[in-house]
Amino acid sequence: MIKLLEDGNYTLIETHKHIKILNLGKGKVFVWINAAGIGEILVASHKPHKTDHILAVGRYRLYQVKDEAKLTDLIHLELLVGEGIWQGYLLTKGLPQANTSRVRIIPTLEIITKSVN
Repeated sequence: MIKLLEDGNYTLIETHKHIKILNLGKGKVFVWINAAGIGEILVASHKPHKTDHILAVGRYRLYQVKDEAKLTDLIHLELLVGEGIWQGYLLTKGLPQANTSRVRIIPTLEIITKSVN
C-alpha cells in the first residue's frame, strides 16, 4: 500500500551559520543537521530563520508505505530537485512532531513519484 499523505511546495535554505532549514509550508519548518555518529536528522523548529541563500525550491510529496515488495515500510519524503528528478528520503518516525522533536532522515534510491508534478 502506498498512501499519499501530503503534497506541496518546499524550500531548502542555508542560514549565515551554515545551518540547513527545510520548510514544507504551513508552518512545517525543520532544521536539517548532520549529527556525528548518527547521520542526518530533522529537528522541529518553531522560530523564524534568516536566509543567507536558497539551496533548492520545488515540490514535495510525503508517502506512507506498507507491504510493497520493492519499497521500505516507512514514511517516504520526496523532493523535486530538477526537471522530473525526485530525491527520496526515508523518515524513520515520520516528520518531527511535538512528541518526537527529531527523526533520522536517510537518503534512498527508492522513488515512488514518476512524474514532474
